Amino acid sequence: MADSEPLLSLDGDPVAAEALLRDVFGIVVDEVIRKGTSASEKVCEWKEPEELKQLLDLELRSHGESREQILERCRAVIRYSVKTCHPHFFNQLFSGLDPHALAGRIVTESLNTSQYTYEIAPVFVLMEEEVLKKLRALVGWSSGDGVFCPGGVISLCFLSSWARAKLERSCSAPRILVFTQRLHALGRGAAVLGAAQDIQRVVRVTSGSWGKMIPEDLERQISLAKAEGAVPFLVTATSGTTVLGAFDPLEAIADVCQRHGLWLHVDAAWGGSVLLSQTHRHLLAGIQRADSVAWNPHKLLTAGLQCSALLLRDTSNLLKRCHGSQASYLFQQDKFYDVALDTGDKVVQCGRRVDCLKLWLMWKAQGGQGLEQRVDQAFALARYLVEELKKREGFELVMEPEFVNVCFWFVPPSLRGKQGSPDYAERLAKVAPVLKERMVKEGSMMVGYQPHGTRGNFFRMVVANPALTQADMDFFLNELERLGQDL
Repeated sequence: MADSEPLLSLDGDPVAAEALLRDVFGIVVDEVIRKGTSASEKVCEWKEPEELKQLLDLELRSHGESREQILERCRAVIRYSVKTCHPHFFNQLFSGLDPHALAGRIVTESLNTSQYTYEIAPVFVLMEEEVLKKLRALVGWSSGDGVFCPGGVISLCFLSSWARAKLERSCSAPRILVFTQRLHALGRGAAVLGAAQDIQRVVRVTSGSWGKMIPEDLERQISLAKAEGAVPFLVTATSGTTVLGAFDPLEAIADVCQRHGLWLHVDAAWGGSVLLSQTHRHLLAGIQRADSVAWNPHKLLTAGLQCSALLLRDTSNLLKRCHGSQASYLFQQDKFYDVALDTGDKVVQCGRRVDCLKLWLMWKAQGGQGLEQRVDQAFALARYLVEELKKREGFELVMEPEFVNVCFWFVPPSLRGKQGSPDYAERLAKVAPVLKERMVKEGSMMVGYQPHGTRGNFFRMVVANPALTQADMDFFLNELERLGQDL
């Protein structure tokens, strides 16, 4: 990077500050929004860690740098970052770029406020409650509570204290969290809450080959726990599992919870947005019977990271009762407005970034109908991909998808027709990592892979970006064939 005059402090110089920001916004528009969403550009510019450190010049020094250097730093950060808004980025449950949501994120960052009190965030306190009210209505609740928090896993971390408070159990017996799919998250939740292993245990409920919780096994596990003298109190079901995109049978699970008086939480972080679709919302039938729901609009709705809502049916102010510290320097009870508007005591961390504006602004622009079309389009493209995949030699579905996760193996030429070979599964499991390395280093696309249960590595294609077309689905299949033609 060429040397030039150091950048003097912009403090107190609004003209220079505005000029810098206009230049930065111009770079963002050119390099992220225009190029980053173009199918003709690379998804990523892969570099090994040591080389990347040198290219970025990460060291922090005592002297400042010039404006030209700072702008070049911005370009370098964008150049070597993965373009998650790219139409060939299929790697995560989030992708794409909604311009209205991005506008909301820019306004949010510019205002730089915290969501904890009405006095410093009046617009956003009212806006958050309106957005949460809309989400609760889609779940099927006419009242309740909720909060935006940093992701679905954090929602699960809070559940132990909330469920215990709601059910008013004593700590004289071991407690058991009964659940499926999210073992790692609930385990971390117990650790965050400081629950000792002899007080709180997690139990994995059996799931079928489709990745759905088996209600009969849930019933068996609960009965076994009670027979051992334990006190079960929480069941977590999933609507849209991370890998297979499976939806648990919520009505049957709710029946079990009702019989045993257990708290039912539905992790709909991935699949919750399906509630917007009149065509597909049946996948979440029974969700209105849950006690709490986690829903991440930053995934299928493309609201942008992070936008994660935790919704409760409870109306007893459970959130504040569990987490409230009543800090006198923030939550004075003799304020000149209704102190019930101060929401900081709803969460463990107190201060919160504003996550509601991007969703609210996107919803205002798209309307519920526009968001419904977005969800339906994702389902339609996933179905198109499945049908095209079936027509081609060398592609084998893991299972018929019911959501927008399309899981499959790519069988290279050297393994076709050799399914009976004793080392077939072992060799097939090595294909996905090789193809992943090739696509990333070329920058042509990104898609995730993983083993699952007894199944060896397979690809999980996520059809979520609202800008995707059938041509992108065709490109995806063609590119896999090209990358794997010599295997």
